[in-house]
Amino acid sequence: MSFPRYSKYKPSGVEWLGDVPEEWALKRIGNFFTERREKVSDKVFPALSVTMGGIVPQIDTAAKTDDGDNRKKVCQGDFVINSRSDRKGSSGASELDGSVSLISIVLQPHDPGAVHMPFVHHLLRSQLFQEEFYRNGKGIVADLWSTNFSAMRNILLGMPDLPEQTAIAAFLNRETGKIDALVAEQRRLMELLKEKRLAVISHAVTRGLNPDVPLKPSGIEWLGDVPEHWEVIALKRIADIQTGVAKGKDNSARNTITVPYLRVANVQDGYLDLETVANIEIPDEDLGRYSLKRGDVLMNEGGDFDKLGRGCVWDGQIDPCITQNHVFAVRPRLVASAWLNAITSSDFAQFYFMTRSKQSTNLASISSTNLMELPVILPPPEEQQNILSFIADKTSRFDTLTAEAQRAIDLLQERRTALISAAVTGQIDVRKIPPKKAA
Repeated sequence: MSFPRYSKYKPSGVEWLGDVPEEWALKRIGNFFTERREKVSDKVFPALSVTMGGIVPQIDTAAKTDDGDNRKKVCQGDFVINSRSDRKGSSGASELDGSVSLISIVLQPHDPGAVHMPFVHHLLRSQLFQEEFYRNGKGIVADLWSTNFSAMRNILLGMPDLPEQTAIAAFLNRETGKIDALVAEQRRLMELLKEKRLAVISHAVTRGLNPDVPLKPSGIEWLGDVPEHWEVIALKRIADIQTGVAKGKDNSARNTITVPYLRVANVQDGYLDLETVANIEIPDEDLGRYSLKRGDVLMNEGGDFDKLGRGCVWDGQIDPCITQNHVFAVRPRLVASAWLNAITSSDFAQFYFMTRSKQSTNLASISSTNLMELPVILPPPEEQQNILSFIADKTSRFDTLTAEAQRAIDLLQERRTALISAAVTGQIDVRKIPPKKAA
């Protein structure tokens, strides 16, 4: 859908705004806001988190501060933005009283009646403004910088009058609400596809492809019956486990080499994310001990619950390459790598990992000792290959649908970003666009 433009524009004099509607005022942030700097304790003022989704209550499991006034006070109607460039997009108008980290900037309106905070919420969260905000920052370390209020207060804004701010905010709330609902639908579809994918794998690796095959008790209560001619054997009898390197060791007295190493973030469910691979320095004599070999099944020791046991087969994409100590390399001896990876992707293996893991709030980890006791179901080799072919065919369809859903989400989010930027900088005139009536 195309939107009308204003009849007349004027140059703003700044790149991020470009030309703005002729009636809009060009004023700096400091004309509308001052910085709220009052320090308080989260024991008195509830802790809030500055997130990509706005200002929300801090989750109960998040670390709380020690005694003392080491938070910034936030009042309802303030705008809060995280000043660090690695938190780009974390900001919003607060609907709550509370406190935030000292790294955040809290903006208090000079005159709450002069600005419409829902409009400010969209304006200062727009991609164009966010880029300008962090462009005014100063470096802390490489690739990380912070912007303070003394720089922020001089950023020029194009501001319509209050009724127009209200109209723009209402339009954006309506339109972004619709887009967010469509994104939520696609995310629900992706979750459903993920569940169906898991169900296909789990049924295939525990019951096979023949619904009429005779069954026998597996000897494991939560696994149930398995085909009569299959074996159930502990992982330690058919594979070895290689642990990874721990960071922070003192190698000052040894000859070292620098090698790529995989972290938990690199090892996803069924694939590797190798876009960013870190390097580590290790003693040169340790390379053989820790090097990955083609066919190793990589598995995460833990982290968030969804990361526990997550992994894929290593195909030698980087040579040499090692893993950090939170990523196991399971090296098969008497089982195909692909079959072992399918087993560890099943819901029965995930159940095993959860019941044998050490757990704290939202975190879990499994030891190599417990991992080696994982029951592995073994059909004859030819049957394994038939089942793997079936799984590959079925899951490829789920993967295709999932990729399509993700592309739809990406397009919707791009449209959302562009729509907000266009409306809050006056590139489109939304004042006379009526709400669409429900069908």
